[in-house]
Amino acid sequence: MTFLILIAVRWFAAGAVAKALVASGGSLGLVLSPWLVSRVERSGRPTSAAAAAVAAAGALIFLIMALAPAKAVFVAGSILGMACSSIILPLMTQIYQENYPGHQRGARFARTVMIRIGTAAVFGLLGGLLLSETSRVEFPGGGFAGRIGHFPWLLAGFAGAFAFSSYCLARIPSRPLTASGGGTHPFRALRFFRDDRLFRQTLIGWMFLGFANLMMLPLRVEFLANPRYGVAWHGAALSAGVIAILTGVLPNAVRLLLNPLWGHLFDRMNFFVLRITLNLGFVLGILCFFSSGEAGGLVTGAVFYGISMAGGDVAWSLWVTKFAPPERVADYMAVHTFLTGVRGVVAPAAAFILAGYLPLDVMGWICAGMIIVGTLFMVPEIKHGRKSRPGAALVEEISE
Repeated sequence: MTFLILIAVRWFAAGAVAKALVASGGSLGLVLSPWLVSRVERSGRPTSAAAAAVAAAGALIFLIMALAPAKAVFVAGSILGMACSSIILPLMTQIYQENYPGHQRGARFARTVMIRIGTAAVFGLLGGLLLSETSRVEFPGGGFAGRIGHFPWLLAGFAGAFAFSSYCLARIPSRPLTASGGGTHPFRALRFFRDDRLFRQTLIGWMFLGFANLMMLPLRVEFLANPRYGVAWHGAALSAGVIAILTGVLPNAVRLLLNPLWGHLFDRMNFFVLRITLNLGFVLGILCFFSSGEAGGLVTGAVFYGISMAGGDVAWSLWVTKFAPPERVADYMAVHTFLTGVRGVVAPAAAFILAGYLPLDVMGWICAGMIIVGTLFMVPEIKHGRKSRPGAALVEEISE
């Protein structure tokens, strides 16, 4: 996403609407994930085969973007390509449910997250070198943009990554999804929000938490980079390098180190106690980061954010495996990803609108309050969070 927005700005001189569309692809995929799950159920195809087909479509989309580097193709392809990467998340959770034993699921998934973070860091470095400003290439919007003109090779790399993912997914054992009934409506999985009280209560709490986090996330760079907020590092304005460390390097380093710990805790800890602990970490991170403006507070806030994100990686991706009937994991996850996509579209826009009227430290307190409200929805459910529901546990025991 970082590179796609960079290309949109530096090469195509894209306006606000085009940039917003490029940035919306991932959230669009999340919103459409219940539709994909319903289609896969009706098709009778194994889950991994369906996910492999979507990844193959993503490879084709990025290949077309690389071969036809026009602005309209780039914007449309960015939306569809990023949607392909997120729309399959419920199918992936179903695959984890079927292939990772319940007592090790969090630990094994944490390893995949570590690989993902490390790979992203390496690829970010290589992609940055490919597009670095060591030469001067004129681009359509006027001015010069270094080697940004080499971006089709980067898009071809994206296509290759999607193709390899498709190959790997096709080789993972999986079963077809069990038909859930409930009519033919493509978003029929949303009825589980209505019918399952524990699921509904958790999702309401998660909506407050997620909305608050997604509001503050894009404002981190704004807070550090905009002179109007007067953020200083030992008395001087922050350089681009320091901003990158505080918003990317430091949180992700903590995230990489602590993912195995949180994966281990996910397998053994009461889920709601785990989630509430992560929520309080996000509260502390937001308040330290946006209420300080000094080096110590910024570093502390970044560290707390990384700690909670490390646990959030596991909790967000796997929590439905603890509560959904095993054959309904993809449906339950589709509802979760749908709501995540909705807030992913609305929350950043709300953040920048409110930032025009409110100081960011005030917004930090508001968002911290929203997280606490979301936490209060989860507190009564602690009694349900120690282990999986009986049906899920029985199938786990049989499969293991």
